[in-house]
Amino acid sequence: MPHRALNWLLTHDKIALSPDVEDEYFDVLRRPKLARFLDPEVRAEVLGLLLTFPSRFTPTVRVRDCRDAKDDKYLELALAAGATLIVSSDNDLLILSPWRGIPILRPAEYLARAASRER
Repeated sequence: MPHRALNWLLTHDKIALSPDVEDEYFDVLRRPKLARFLDPEVRAEVLGLLLTFPSRFTPTVRVRDCRDAKDDKYLELALAAGATLIVSSDNDLLILSPWRGIPILRPAEYLARAASRER
């Protein structure tokens, strides 16, 4: 589901990255334990897409709203990018929805919302 959501985002919406978020994505995608869940070709494709398509922002406003402080970087990015929604599977972020008026959706919810807009 996250891969389908990523593909939809790339063709219909925009992806925003900050240096901190990009570092975490690349770290997670390179973890050996992820290899048993994610085909190496798909992982390479996702890494390539993340290098090519996102808009990059450097957050200037610090946020301390998430119960997991490591996830505040996603909220800071949303502010810097002027995001209208956040797509995440992280419960520490999802519990905040809507955060400062920005919905935080699971990938499946994002795809369902996108499909309803297409009708």
